[in-house]
Amino acid sequence: MDALSKLGWLAAEVLLKDTAIHLLAPEQTGMVLSNRSSSLDTDLRYYATVKEFASPGLFVYTLPNIVMGEISIRHGFKGENTFFVSDIFDTDLMSAYPAQLLAETPLQACICGWVEVMDQQYEAALFLVENKQRDNGIPLTAAALSSLYQQK
Repeated sequence: MDALSKLGWLAAEVLLKDTAIHLLAPEQTGMVLSNRSSSLDTDLRYYATVKEFASPGLFVYTLPNIVMGEISIRHGFKGENTFFVSDIFDTDLMSAYPAQLLAETPLQACICGWVEVMDQQYEAALFLVENKQRDNGIPLTAAALSSLYQQK
């Protein structure tokens, strides 16, 4: 795996550790992730290999949504997923879009957040949002996401 996929995969492991998400049907869990650099960190590494022999092992990671594929393979998720690229963690988008997915699709849970890797800079903030309100849950709003994750 490339660095972006490793970071997202590990963050998802921590996020989902003590959840009952595995009880949902595979089509009921989706993902909405975003970052600033897309897959540029891996793209640059891949481009460096093109000079002699293009690395197929790196080529497969030259799309940012591959991190969602790695998480989906690990957990068996088959729900809708989307990857956005923006300069900042867009709390309005990252609250409205998952809320719309939960309201209008078969999704019952959605992993959303920010997974960024560029050079030696790593950032990950994942959130699990669900249709079922939990006692310790917080509402899915831009303000709530801002309070949970503030970018530098």
